Amino acid sequence: MKKDSFLKGAAILAIAGVITKILGAFFRLPLGNVIGSEGLGYFQAGYPIYVLILAFASQGFPTAISKLVSEKRAQGNAGGAHKVFRTSFYILISFGLISSLSLFLGARFLVDKVIASPNAYYVMLALAPALFFVPILAAFRGYFQGMKNMTPTAVSQVVEQIGRVVIGLALAFFLVDRGIEFAAAGAAFGPLVGAVTGLIIIYLIYRGKRGEILSQFERLPDESIEPTKGIIRDLLKIAIPITLGSSVLPLLNMVDTMIVLRRLQAIGFTYEEANSLFGQLTGMAATLINLPQVFTVGLAMSLVPVISEASAKGDLESVQSDAKSAFRVASLIGFPAAVGLGVLSGPIMQMLFPKEPASLGEIMLVLSAAVLFLTQLQTMTGILQGLGKPFVPVRNLMIGAVVKFVVTYTLTGIPVLNVKGAAIGTIAAYFVAAALNFIEVKRATGTQFDIVQFGIKLLASVTAMGLVVLLSYRLLYPVLGNSISTLTSIGVGAAIYGILLLMTGALTQEDLDLLPGGNKLSKILKKVRLMR
Repeated sequence: MKKDSFLKGAAILAIAGVITKILGAFFRLPLGNVIGSEGLGYFQAGYPIYVLILAFASQGFPTAISKLVSEKRAQGNAGGAHKVFRTSFYILISFGLISSLSLFLGARFLVDKVIASPNAYYVMLALAPALFFVPILAAFRGYFQGMKNMTPTAVSQVVEQIGRVVIGLALAFFLVDRGIEFAAAGAAFGPLVGAVTGLIIIYLIYRGKRGEILSQFERLPDESIEPTKGIIRDLLKIAIPITLGSSVLPLLNMVDTMIVLRRLQAIGFTYEEANSLFGQLTGMAATLINLPQVFTVGLAMSLVPVISEASAKGDLESVQSDAKSAFRVASLIGFPAAVGLGVLSGPIMQMLFPKEPASLGEIMLVLSAAVLFLTQLQTMTGILQGLGKPFVPVRNLMIGAVVKFVVTYTLTGIPVLNVKGAAIGTIAAYFVAAALNFIEVKRATGTQFDIVQFGIKLLASVTAMGLVVLLSYRLLYPVLGNSISTLTSIGVGAAIYGILLLMTGALTQEDLDLLPGGNKLSKILKKVRLMR
């Protein structure tokens, strides 16, 4: 495949990924206001288990199918490519059926014995059917990606997410009068509708191209098609390592699911109180922590081919330059997000979730520091993947998961900290994983990071921004109230921060070149003399 075609395909998937992440992140905001922290507690108790099971089908297998289909086609064996699809299709249907039935039949055991949240039972039941359809959807996506056609995957991803968000919110709204646990289950029914909708779309695309696909191998002799046993072996050889890596983040979320509710009840909170605090942590505060990922995920994706190409050419200077710029851009995003969410933690939570108590703002204040380490973690992961070290970040994240387990279990059991102990556990996990990734990048590339450029200038800009935001809010609040004062202060802070970055030279041409549309932005900034 030509390089421009590859980049076009990667861009299509990247755009679809950003759209789905934005939709997913904002899904929790209206949902939180419909079902509250209590409902989000039920939703979040069941959802990580669903995501963990789904990782086995929807992560590794599409990549494995794509790789094998692409290889068969490159060899001129279109029949073998289609047999890869058929074989994987049956494997994933079987996996989907088994996992769906297992979750449905084991829901009561899981909510009672594993996560100690009985009212999450209906959420589990609502999620179970989706486990049957999503793996089938993954088979089609992997096949089209192997055919070098990224559009069906991208379109189905966006349609799936729209269906999930719209139907999930609608059902939560209509069921809330029947009980919060039923409203939470209504929200959890969204993934099933989304998966079915996405599957219908991608199947219609497949039907439209089926004649063209089949005509490519009808004339091929039978001996050109590999035995099924060999295909299954090759699929598993590729899919299992990727699946294990993609399971780490869901496992990290499962730590909170398995520990927090039990520990809170052990120190005297009722089940209802513990569930509400759990919902505030994982369904409300964590939603805002994940928003900056929209930018850093795109950065990490763009880094992989850039670093990979420079590394393959032996161009160490370019690798070091790109690594430094990536670290700096991640810091430019992570630092102000962390400071802004910390300084305005209470006002932001009050604006977004006005029915929730002040404890939500306190949780947000503690958890805000996680933004900085999460943005760095993703960026360093992109660099390491580009260097051909995809399992290093997985290992480091697993170490972070162990740290999270210990810290969360210990601190959540301290009454004065309660659920904030789990927030500290999340910070510790991201910090450890990001620090280990950073050390590995330095060791592998020999990159030297400029403390003045990375630290002093950025810290000065962020500190000034934080002070201006705080002062602005306190001056405006008595006159304009909370919501308008919060939004205005955020806007003022963003403007001040951007101006300070340009004045101090903390933001450079190289940094902007890593971002989509960065070259055009730098030209505009130079025209208005805001960048040298």
